[in-house]
Amino acid sequence: MADDDTITTAPAATPATAPSRTIRAAGALLWRDGPEPGGPEAGGPEPGGPEIAVIHRPRYDDWSLPKGKLDAGEHVLRAAVREVEEETGIVPRLGRRLPTSTYTLGDRTKRVDWWAARPVADAAFVPNDEVDRIEWLPAERAAARLSYRHDAELLEEFLAAPLHTRPVVILRHAAAHAKEDWRDADELRPLDAAGRADAARLSPLLSSFGPVRLVSSATARCVETVLPHARRTRADVTTDGAFTVGDTAPGRAVERLLELVADGVPTVVCTHGEVVEELVTGLCRELGEKVPDDPCLRKGEFWVGHVAGEAMPALERHAPWISER
Repeated sequence: MADDDTITTAPAATPATAPSRTIRAAGALLWRDGPEPGGPEAGGPEPGGPEIAVIHRPRYDDWSLPKGKLDAGEHVLRAAVREVEEETGIVPRLGRRLPTSTYTLGDRTKRVDWWAARPVADAAFVPNDEVDRIEWLPAERAAARLSYRHDAELLEEFLAAPLHTRPVVILRHAAAHAKEDWRDADELRPLDAAGRADAARLSPLLSSFGPVRLVSSATARCVETVLPHARRTRADVTTDGAFTVGDTAPGRAVERLLELVADGVPTVVCTHGEVVEELVTGLCRELGEKVPDDPCLRKGEFWVGHVAGEAMPALERHAPWISER
């Protein structure tokens, strides 16, 4: 290993403004199912172990994982997807979040936010100035090939938890017109200008996790929050009273969420601040995970739980904006 920098587990990723001395970067451990043991013709019921994409960078003559710096004003989720695509030609779908790595680079600190990811679209790889080779290797060979300890440790973290996960997103609706200024029925109260802007920003972030089923409270402000994503992905929005303030009851929202989780479909649930804490707490307890110290969300923020069977090996929190408000 050419590098003995340490890797640290960070709290859920946030798009908070980083200190000026910190270099922010994002990337993904790109993986796919390996061939069946004995070859595809063997027809075994279980797929082979995962294969990991490792890249060769001619500038440093090293082997690493695809990653790169955030562009100015870029959300860390979009940066992870963009960097993988630029360096490998592969469009990734983000899976569970992996530990953040931090290490010293000269007189500055570099922070890299990582996700597991699987390919969803694969173009022919074209060698470029940044990456001239990409190889898919079984995990053990990939670990031996990687030049840096922090990359190998990240691979160990990836292998230590379920590989196949699906996202369950709990989204609080974006900012709406003030209740005290609204004279019509509350369920018709729409997003304000800031809320509409956040709703537009949410769609590419949600797309990072692949196609999802959209379920919403039956209020205008919740439906409008996911409407740009529904239009962009041509998905239907299903309203559900279990997530609607005024219609739901204690315990009903969690019960309905667990039904949605149980059917195995990646899902976004858009609801109200009054319901978010109950949903996050209930989901964590049901799946045996620690409840976050503060499960509540600000308007427009969302949790992503990465579910595998009856477990949730990762939970991350995001906002659609870049700078702190």
